[in-house]
Amino acid sequence: MTMRDSISAARKSGPAAQADGTSRFEFNFSAEDPVFAGHFPQRPILPGVFQLEMVRMAAEWLQNRSFAVQEIAKAKFQRPVLPGETLALNLKLTESEGLVSARANFSCGGQVAGEAYLKLC
Repeated sequence: MTMRDSISAARKSGPAAQADGTSRFEFNFSAEDPVFAGHFPQRPILPGVFQLEMVRMAAEWLQNRSFAVQEIAKAKFQRPVLPGETLALNLKLTESEGLVSARANFSCGGQVAGEAYLKLC
């Protein structure tokens, strides 16, 4: 199973338009997902690179086109995401000079889980 396959399988909802102009997605990675194998033994957590890839894929779903990451301007992971938790992603896209800026906020159970700012092309 690829990272993309795992993320697609974990997607439970979204996009859902929010009042603040963001789009909300929800993901839930089961404990059986291969992403948790070895990351980390006895304390599995979702790797940060998966959260960054979720931002890129969510942007593709919103815009119905492919993107590559040009820059990761900010990535901050504030709490671990555990197997079986619902991870919410609120995403805002803006386009300027041929680049799409993606601002993402992650939360689990009402707690801030992280944020990311990517430039996509």
